[in-house]
Amino acid sequence: MGALTVGQPAPDFTLPAHDGTTVSLHDQRGHVVVLFFYPKDDTPGCTRENCAFRDLYPEFERLGARVFGVSRDSLSSHQKFAAKYGLKAPLLSDEDGSVCAAYGVLKEKNMYGKTSVGIERTTVVIDAEGRVAQVWPKVKVDGHAEAVLAFVRSLTQGGV
Repeated sequence: MGALTVGQPAPDFTLPAHDGTTVSLHDQRGHVVVLFFYPKDDTPGCTRENCAFRDLYPEFERLGARVFGVSRDSLSSHQKFAAKYGLKAPLLSDEDGSVCAAYGVLKEKNMYGKTSVGIERTTVVIDAEGRVAQVWPKVKVDGHAEAVLAFVRSLTQGGV
């Protein structure tokens, strides 16, 4: 599937989370959902991004929003990563990449002449009715969680 468009229904999914729960998008109806897709646990950019969402997590909670990190790492990797940095958002394990594919975040990457398919850092906000409200492709980490929070605040407080 290609890139998501604002207004389309968000692809449903059910994934295991590092905290032992199972998260299904359809169970989140009535809440704004933030899905931040990131390439790899415990790497510099992904750690900064996860810590930024951790630091703002209470603000997202106050707005009634649900925040989830998604990568193709295993649950055990997620558990170690979350424990090491005190992460608050459930980290969802999409080991087969099916949810990443449905959300259009798997991209061909070229590193040191070697081509592979990996996650392009992307954030998707889903409104309370389950529709895509905003997509940030090719995320730059610095200031991103704050921008997402501002958008969620405008959604939940009627500003958009």
